[in-house]
Amino acid sequence: MPVYALTIFIGAFLLFQVQPLIGKYILPWFGGGPGVWTTCMLFFQVALLAGYAYAHLISQRLQKRTQAIVHLCLVVTALALLPVTPSDSWKPRSGENPTLHIMLLLTATIGLPYFVLSSTGPLLQQWFTGTHPGRSPYRLYALSNAGSLLALVSYPFFFEAHLTRKSQATAWAWGLMLYAVGCVFCALKLWRAAVDGSVVLCAEDRRATPAPSILTRVLWLLWPACGSVLLLAITNKICQDVAVVPFLWVLPLALYLLSFVICFDNPRWYAPAPFTFALTAALGAICWALWKGTGSPLRVQLSIYSAGLFVCCMVCHGELYQLKPHPRHLTGFYLMIAAGGALGGLFVALVAPMLFRSYYELHWGLLVCALLFTAARTREENPFSKFQQTNRLACAWLWIGCLSLGAMLWLHGRKSSSEVVYTARNFYGVLKVFEHRKNEPTEHHFLLQHGRITHGLQFADRQQAAWPTTYYGEQSGLGLAMHALPPWPRRIGVVGLGTGTVAAYAEAGDYVRMYEINPEVKRLATSCFTYLSNCLGRVEVVLGDARLSLEREPPQEFDLLVLDAFSSDAIPVHLLTREAFALYERHRKPTGMLAVHISNHYLDLEPVVLNLGRQFNYQASIIDYDETEDDWWLYSSTWILLTRNNEILTTPAIRWAATPPRTNWNTSPIWTDDYASLFQILK
Repeated sequence: MPVYALTIFIGAFLLFQVQPLIGKYILPWFGGGPGVWTTCMLFFQVALLAGYAYAHLISQRLQKRTQAIVHLCLVVTALALLPVTPSDSWKPRSGENPTLHIMLLLTATIGLPYFVLSSTGPLLQQWFTGTHPGRSPYRLYALSNAGSLLALVSYPFFFEAHLTRKSQATAWAWGLMLYAVGCVFCALKLWRAAVDGSVVLCAEDRRATPAPSILTRVLWLLWPACGSVLLLAITNKICQDVAVVPFLWVLPLALYLLSFVICFDNPRWYAPAPFTFALTAALGAICWALWKGTGSPLRVQLSIYSAGLFVCCMVCHGELYQLKPHPRHLTGFYLMIAAGGALGGLFVALVAPMLFRSYYELHWGLLVCALLFTAARTREENPFSKFQQTNRLACAWLWIGCLSLGAMLWLHGRKSSSEVVYTARNFYGVLKVFEHRKNEPTEHHFLLQHGRITHGLQFADRQQAAWPTTYYGEQSGLGLAMHALPPWPRRIGVVGLGTGTVAAYAEAGDYVRMYEINPEVKRLATSCFTYLSNCLGRVEVVLGDARLSLEREPPQEFDLLVLDAFSSDAIPVHLLTREAFALYERHRKPTGMLAVHISNHYLDLEPVVLNLGRQFNYQASIIDYDETEDDWWLYSSTWILLTRNNEILTTPAIRWAATPPRTNWNTSPIWTDDYASLFQILK
């Protein structure tokens, strides 16, 4: 037992440790948006399904000694493919949908090691049932998920915080070698048992374990699929409004795995009656959070979504455990669980973006969870009490609750849709164009939203259409920076296009070079808005991740480089690291300036930018602008201006508007590609 337990634990730990590690490597290459992690999760779920299918097939078709030989050969081959770090040749060179590119990259770098590790749980549990007849293997499945949970929890708190990516990859390789040693010992135990003849299943056991029904197998698929959809949908929801960093990937996934650990440890941990009330409360709280949106504090949102996900997953996996088969059908059971997880991943990553114009997969996941639970309670005989009348009344209330939930989610989906004139969704998120105050000529305007955050506003009136609006007004940090630049023809770089509002500041002879990763944003900026077409200077839009584009370009000699790349309210962390600022330094004139937009609902980016400015010997000015009721089209904003040209920062307008730092930024470490932590900058 100890050998099997230790090997399964190590395999599960490595399986989930490599997920945030590889994600941290490739996230900067593909724009740093939530879609990158969703695609990674799709790969992990499909690879897990392949590993479970392999375990099921060889355990059913091959003799025990042959199984041992085949698996050990695969383990040795996986060791030969180390290390698992991707090379720079995989960096993308276009702004098209990178889903296939990411899948191919992951297959080439970690495909075989991940496949071998993913087969560990079901295969070694099957070996265990052969060498330890009569003992239940399901607690080993709980142990496997405990190993996965430890890997996820330890990554942001220990590995990411104390080790570089290269050191993490090296440690992971040593872990894979230790796993290989464990597999050898397990294979030897199986080999000896096979020689002794103790792994043969007798005819009486076969007759006593009839095959599960078709309905049961369908439920084996649906329950984990529902849990997978909720996991990915809530992860997307959290990441699009905050940031795409390992901690915010790990938290939902850790809760998802914790529910597996608890439910498969012992049947006493899940009882339908109390979880009826817990599920009702969780679904109600999530509906409330959806309606409140970014109006509620970060900690409140994280608490509601995390607790809601945990309760929903406890229901999904608790109901699944109640349907577990005899150990003879163990690998088939796990195969269906993996298939359900992959099905949920395919739905969120591939089907939902084509089917829905917004993030409605969360709505459907919540509704399906409620419907499955209600159907399960309706099928049971006396699920709540020994009184049939009470049972019928409880089931009726559950169905009424499902109808109410569906109505609430439908109303939320329809919220503000009357003013939406265009909606588009792709790998990078959901874009909506709103038309507001159509019957008021002086206030009639169009607005672009990415997720829940405004990315530009333009008036319909021809004269007013030239006004810089939202975060880019004349008195904002950007407006003051533009007016402080020398009057001769200027070169301006902008990371993040939006509606192209920055182009409103360009004069004849100026050159504006804008970097945008999302091709749909460029299409909208040139069709629904006119900032680019009416620009007095020359404008070029470069598609692709700004950092990769700047790496490939010769020095641009920018007088001003504007950093304004946000996906919803999330920050692309890879644009605020020491390596990124070194790249900006190459493209900035010696007398030029950086303008960094740090407005954010949840994160205090001030210490991050000030630390980087100190690292590169910049002088800094923090410019806060507070919105007023009269100028409603100008939003509150915070910009940090960085330069070595003291004449710019001492202009009267900037000197008067500058505010002192609000935080003790000296205590915050420098962000690098190997290290970036959100814990110290949460508001």
